[in-house]
Amino acid sequence: MVKPISNIVGIGQLVEDTLSWLACIAQVVAPPVLRIALAVPFFKSGLTKWDGFLSLSAAAEYLFEDEFKLHIFGHAYDFPLPTALAFLDGIAEIVLPVMLILGLATRFSALALLVMTGVIQLVVPEGWANFHLPWAALAIAIIALGPGGLSLDHVIGSLRGSWLLHGGD
Repeated sequence: MVKPISNIVGIGQLVEDTLSWLACIAQVVAPPVLRIALAVPFFKSGLTKWDGFLSLSAAAEYLFEDEFKLHIFGHAYDFPLPTALAFLDGIAEIVLPVMLILGLATRFSALALLVMTGVIQLVVPEGWANFHLPWAALAIAIIALGPGGLSLDHVIGSLRGSWLLHGGD
């Protein structure tokens, strides 16, 4: 009768060890996967905003001037300075995803994309379930978890820590 209890204890330990191993793997893999998942849709959108290096596409200007409206409290409002905002949006949609993928200023980049997602929600309110909610969840997870070990933030932090430990020499 003692043998079945020891088998149960052994199986329980195996399950605990397996779950612990999975958690360790997920801690390494999850941050870069989350960063890539959030970066891709914004980067793809950013590519559509340009006709060349720092040459905003006519379509991007048109969207911000004529199509995009901020839906606030039941009213639609035009964007202030639409061409300037289209330009800034186009830059942000290229630079922030690249920074995310590299894991550079990761939490800042995720926060900026979270703010952009909030603005997009005001422009396209019906997109919340299929797009905005998942993007917001990804950004919040990145902010909460940080860049992870496979990131430039981690490398810079390690070098800075090493530099500080050796008296700045």
